[in-house]
Amino acid sequence: MTEAWEAAVEAQIQGAVQRGEFDDLPGMGKPIPGRGAPYDESWWIKSFLEREALPSDLLLPTSLQLRRRVEQVPDEVRDLPTEQSVRDFVGQLNAQIVAWLRNPDGPRVAVRPVNADEVVRRWRAERARPEVTTPAVELVTAVASPRRTRRSFWLRWRRQG
Repeated sequence: MTEAWEAAVEAQIQGAVQRGEFDDLPGMGKPIPGRGAPYDESWWIKSFLEREALPSDLLLPTSLQLRRRVEQVPDEVRDLPTEQSVRDFVGQLNAQIVAWLRNPDGPRVAVRPVNADEVVRRWRAERARPEVTTPAVELVTAVASPRRTRRSFWLRWRRQG
């Protein structure tokens, strides 16, 4: 039975080759990707993440994802337009953290809700910070107010010894 099945499949393949159905296939004449590389058990997930342009953070457990998001809060709220939008962002993040704390899964990593008032205070301070001055302006101010540079105690002490 299997020999008859193999013969039928082989006949179909030969017929397709004669009709030219295998001509102009993508990748024809190119080496197989990863052919000479050592075997990697997670090759399929790596290729999926690369093909779909997904961040590798999605592979992390929830606790580590939340911890990473807490660390990135200042960068994420920097461009938000209003204080209310900053508070909303922090509120959504805190809701996710509290949901994880109620039913933790994965590794036990210390993750606490973010203090919205502290984030807003930093956000305000960063917005109030003056823009970076151009080098020409810095040069003019340096020439206009010459300051005597102080050497640290350790540099003076090292030169004496």
